[in-house]
Amino acid sequence: MKRYLIFAAIGPFIGGLLLLFASTYQSGYWAHTNLTEVQKFFVVLFRSLQYSYLFGLLPALMMAAIDEIVCHIRRIGPVGRVVIVGAIGFLATAFMYGNRGGDAGVLQFVLYGLVGLVPATLSSWLAHKYCAPVAPEAKQASA
Repeated sequence: MKRYLIFAAIGPFIGGLLLLFASTYQSGYWAHTNLTEVQKFFVVLFRSLQYSYLFGLLPALMMAAIDEIVCHIRRIGPVGRVVIVGAIGFLATAFMYGNRGGDAGVLQFVLYGLVGLVPATLSSWLAHKYCAPVAPEAKQASA
Protein backbone atom coordinates (compact mmCIF):
# COMPACT_ATOMS: atom_id res chain seq x y z
CA MET A 1 0.00 0.00 0.00
CA LYS A 2 2.92 2.34 0.67
CA ARG A 3 4.04 1.89 -2.92
CA TYR A 4 0.78 3.28 -4.26
CA LEU A 5 0.87 6.21 -1.83
CA ILE A 6 4.42 7.07 -2.91
CA PHE A 7 3.50 7.00 -6.59
CA ALA A 8 0.26 8.95 -5.99
CA ALA A 9 1.98 11.67 -3.94
CA ILE A 10 5.13 12.21 -5.98
CA GLY A 11 4.20 11.27 -9.54
CA PRO A 12 1.60 13.94 -10.38
CA PHE A 13 3.58 16.75 -8.74
CA ILE A 14 6.87 16.01 -10.52
CA GLY A 15 5.07 15.13 -13.75
CA GLY A 16 3.06 18.36 -13.67
CA LEU A 17 6.20 20.38 -13.02
CA LEU A 18 8.06 18.77 -15.91
CA LEU A 19 5.06 18.98 -18.24
CA LEU A 20 4.74 22.70 -17.52
CA PHE A 21 8.47 23.16 -18.05
CA ALA A 22 8.43 21.22 -21.33
CA SER A 23 5.46 23.14 -22.71
CA THR A 24 6.88 26.54 -21.69
CA TYR A 25 10.25 25.65 -23.17
CA GLN A 26 8.66 24.54 -26.44
CA SER A 27 6.69 27.79 -26.66
CA GLY A 28 9.84 29.91 -26.30
CA TYR A 29 8.95 31.26 -22.87
CA TRP A 30 12.47 30.74 -21.50
CA ALA A 31 14.20 32.78 -24.25
CA HIS A 32 14.42 35.95 -22.13
CA THR A 33 14.35 34.82 -18.52
CA ASN A 34 14.36 37.10 -15.52
CA LEU A 35 13.20 36.75 -11.93
CA THR A 36 9.62 37.80 -12.64
CA GLU A 37 9.30 35.19 -15.38
CA VAL A 38 10.46 32.48 -12.97
CA GLN A 39 8.01 33.77 -10.39
CA LYS A 40 5.19 33.57 -12.95
CA PHE A 41 6.23 30.00 -13.76
CA PHE A 42 5.87 28.92 -10.13
CA VAL A 43 2.57 30.78 -9.75
CA VAL A 44 1.20 28.87 -12.74
CA LEU A 45 2.64 25.64 -11.33
CA PHE A 46 0.84 26.00 -8.01
CA ARG A 47 -2.39 27.21 -9.63
CA SER A 48 -2.44 24.19 -11.94
CA LEU A 49 -1.33 21.70 -9.27
CA GLN A 50 -4.90 20.51 -8.69
CA TYR A 51 -5.17 19.59 -12.37
CA SER A 52 -1.85 17.79 -12.25
CA TYR A 53 -3.25 15.56 -9.52
CA LEU A 54 -6.63 15.25 -11.23
CA PHE A 55 -5.19 14.04 -14.53
CA GLY A 56 -1.96 12.49 -13.23
CA LEU A 57 -3.27 10.33 -10.41
CA LEU A 58 -4.53 7.47 -12.56
CA PRO A 59 -1.33 7.19 -14.67
CA ALA A 60 0.74 7.32 -11.46
CA LEU A 61 -1.29 4.49 -9.95
CA MET A 62 -0.92 2.51 -13.18
CA MET A 63 2.85 2.91 -12.94
CA ALA A 64 2.65 1.77 -9.30
CA ALA A 65 0.79 -1.34 -10.41
CA ILE A 66 3.47 -2.07 -13.02
CA ASP A 67 6.13 -1.55 -10.35
CA GLU A 68 4.28 -3.94 -8.05
CA ILE A 69 4.07 -6.60 -10.78
CA VAL A 70 7.75 -6.29 -11.66
CA CYS A 71 8.61 -6.40 -7.94
CA HIS A 72 7.21 -9.93 -7.74
CA ILE A 73 9.55 -11.22 -10.45
CA ARG A 74 12.48 -12.64 -8.52
CA ARG A 75 15.04 -12.45 -11.33
CA ILE A 76 14.67 -8.70 -11.68
CA GLY A 77 16.52 -6.72 -9.02
CA PRO A 78 15.71 -3.24 -7.76
CA VAL A 79 17.86 -1.47 -10.37
CA GLY A 80 16.27 -3.44 -13.18
CA ARG A 81 12.83 -2.66 -11.83
CA VAL A 82 13.57 1.08 -11.70
CA VAL A 83 14.89 0.96 -15.28
CA ILE A 84 11.87 -0.99 -16.56
CA VAL A 85 9.35 1.29 -14.86
CA GLY A 86 11.22 4.39 -16.06
CA ALA A 87 11.35 3.11 -19.64
CA ILE A 88 7.63 2.36 -19.65
CA GLY A 89 6.91 5.83 -18.25
CA PHE A 90 9.16 7.45 -20.86
CA LEU A 91 7.59 5.61 -23.78
CA ALA A 92 4.02 6.14 -22.59
CA THR A 93 4.31 9.90 -22.22
CA ALA A 94 6.57 10.39 -25.22
CA PHE A 95 4.10 8.70 -27.55
CA MET A 96 1.13 10.42 -25.90
CA TYR A 97 2.47 13.99 -25.94
CA GLY A 98 5.57 13.94 -28.15
CA ASN A 99 3.89 14.07 -31.54
CA ARG A 100 1.59 16.99 -30.79
CA GLY A 101 1.89 20.39 -32.41
CA GLY A 102 3.96 21.79 -35.25
CA ASP A 103 7.33 21.33 -33.52
CA ALA A 104 7.25 17.54 -33.63
CA GLY A 105 10.82 16.34 -33.50
CA VAL A 106 13.41 14.59 -31.38
CA LEU A 107 13.68 17.38 -28.79
CA GLN A 108 9.94 17.44 -28.21
CA PHE A 109 9.83 13.63 -28.03
CA VAL A 110 12.60 13.58 -25.40
CA LEU A 111 11.20 16.49 -23.37
CA TYR A 112 7.78 14.93 -23.10
CA GLY A 113 9.32 11.51 -22.48
CA LEU A 114 11.13 12.92 -19.46
CA VAL A 115 7.74 13.91 -18.06
CA GLY A 116 7.04 10.20 -17.51
CA LEU A 117 10.59 8.97 -16.94
CA VAL A 118 11.56 11.14 -13.98
CA PRO A 119 8.46 10.64 -11.76
CA ALA A 120 8.28 6.91 -12.51
CA THR A 121 11.98 6.37 -11.79
CA LEU A 122 11.98 8.49 -8.65
CA SER A 123 8.81 6.88 -7.30
CA SER A 124 10.06 3.37 -8.04
CA TRP A 125 13.36 4.07 -6.30
CA LEU A 126 11.60 5.54 -3.25
CA ALA A 127 9.19 2.60 -3.17
CA HIS A 128 12.16 0.22 -3.11
CA LYS A 129 13.81 2.24 -0.35
CA TYR A 130 10.81 2.68 1.95
CA CYS A 131 8.58 -0.33 1.30
CA ALA A 132 9.12 -3.73 2.85
CA PRO A 133 10.71 -6.25 0.49
CA VAL A 134 8.44 -8.83 -1.06
CA ALA A 135 8.64 -12.02 0.95
CA PRO A 136 8.77 -15.22 -1.05
CA GLU A 137 5.68 -17.30 -0.72
CA ALA A 138 5.98 -20.01 1.86
CA LYS A 139 6.19 -23.38 0.22
CA GLN A 140 3.89 -25.88 1.79
CA ALA A 141 5.09 -29.45 1.98
CA SER A 142 2.64 -31.92 0.58
CA ALA A 143 2.15 -34.93 2.74
